[in-house]
Amino acid sequence: MKLIFATANLHKLQEASEILGPGFELSTPAANGLTDEIPETGNTLEANSLQKASFIKERLGADCFADDSGLEVDYLDGAPGVYTARYAAGEPQYKDNLEKLLCVLKDVPWEKRTARFRAVVTLIIGTEVKQFEGVLEGHIGTERKGDGGFGYDPIFIPEEIPGPDGALVPNAKGVANAELPEGDKNAISHRGQCMRAMAAYLRSIGK
Repeated sequence: MKLIFATANLHKLQEASEILGPGFELSTPAANGLTDEIPETGNTLEANSLQKASFIKERLGADCFADDSGLEVDYLDGAPGVYTARYAAGEPQYKDNLEKLLCVLKDVPWEKRTARFRAVVTLIIGTEVKQFEGVLEGHIGTERKGDGGFGYDPIFIPEEIPGPDGALVPNAKGVANAELPEGDKNAISHRGQCMRAMAAYLRSIGK
């Protein structure tokens, strides 16, 4: 099945392709001739996700999906939330965002560093619109760890990680998302939860 993923982020495109697996052919708007900036002016993840998917559908008329995700830190009353990619001033720079968050939480004890990644995916097939949500609970670490992933992965410590048999186990060693093998990270990620739910839905309706 061919779907346009409303993103210019090739890391996210690769991640989504790996999560969805065989049977789905993903492409970007740019690969389909649409290079206009995709609007993202909503004040919730649900609104932004719907806005982006609707933009692609209106412009290209193709089946598509869009995601919006955010990091919600309890100590910061849910911030940065919808501003996760723009937490530091200026253009999205993951290193600056990450360093700013570490600085803001510098003296905050571990038990108050609870946070979660949350994602919402909006799928538009024909005239049908469907949304899926995924949540990954964890803590914000005190330093960068690992070289994998992207965004805030080096400082996000998930509560649970896949064990040797694939079942989830407590993250006793405080492994960061960026230290997990790609397959393990995708197995627990907020975006992965959305993508698998979307894939299951598409199979259930025979797509």
